[in-house]
This record gives sequence, C-alpha cells and structure tokens, in this order.
Amino acid sequence: MSLGPAGASLNPDQAENFEDMEKQFAVKAVQHMTTYWAILEKMKGSQLRLTKMDDEIYEHFKEAFPEFDPKETIDENQMKSKEGKERWREFMMTYEKKIDDYNFGTMLRANPKFEYGEKETVFAMRMQFYAIEIARNRQGLNDWIYEQAHT
Repeated sequence: MSLGPAGASLNPDQAENFEDMEKQFAVKAVQHMTTYWAILEKMKGSQLRLTKMDDEIYEHFKEAFPEFDPKETIDENQMKSKEGKERWREFMMTYEKKIDDYNFGTMLRANPKFEYGEKETVFAMRMQFYAIEIARNRQGLNDWIYEQAHT
C-alpha cells in the first residue's frame, strides 16, 4: 500500500481499508498480550528469556535509562513526550536489523503489580516492551503471576 510521499495529504477515496488494518493490528496486539501472560503463568518471569539478546537489551536499557525503576508505574506522559520519544527512538534503532518487529505496536502493563486491564495498560513499541519486561523479569517482578497461577 502506498500513501504517497511523506507530507502528502491522504485522499480518503484512494486509501485502502484502514479499519481492517486497525483490526488486524488490534488482533495481533491482543494475541501478543495474551500469549505473554500465558507464558508468565507457566514459567517464572525470572527464568524466562524473551529474545536471544536479552542480556544485551537489559544492559543497554540500564545504560540508556538509568532512572527507570521497573517496580514503579510507567510515566506514559514522560515516555511519550518529545524528549522521551527521542530517547526511545535512539534506543530502539539499535535493534532495527536485530529484532523482528522491533517497532511494532504492542500492549505493556503500566505497573508489574497488576494484570493487563484498560487502566493498567499502555500502548508501546515492541522494543519498549522487551526492555521493560526483561528488566521486570530480571528483578523477579513478574514471578507473582506464576505463583498465583499455581496456588
């Protein structure tokens, strides 16, 4: 699908079905969310590897975002501010040719203490999800999900 050159106005009569694209995105995001939750119910997050590059991603994340505390609620306004977007873009571009779907949208729990829910979930890019969830898993912050599923 071509939308024309950057900055060109979109002609709705020539646009393909964006509603179908949005639905497909939503389905994929929900599948990713439910699959991840099901994995956390079957295995402690502290024992889980999300990618082959978890160690590198974790170290890079700690260097790029030293102020980030995985135990705390994500400040979505900060993450999506101009400065936040620039910092995340720089972080994510490192993985452009290394991680499939690195910039695909997904759902991320705002706080590791809660399940996915309308008020507890933020929209994030896949690399943001990986970086934050790897940090949470390394600190054992998602282990409660496994323990809750096995009591």
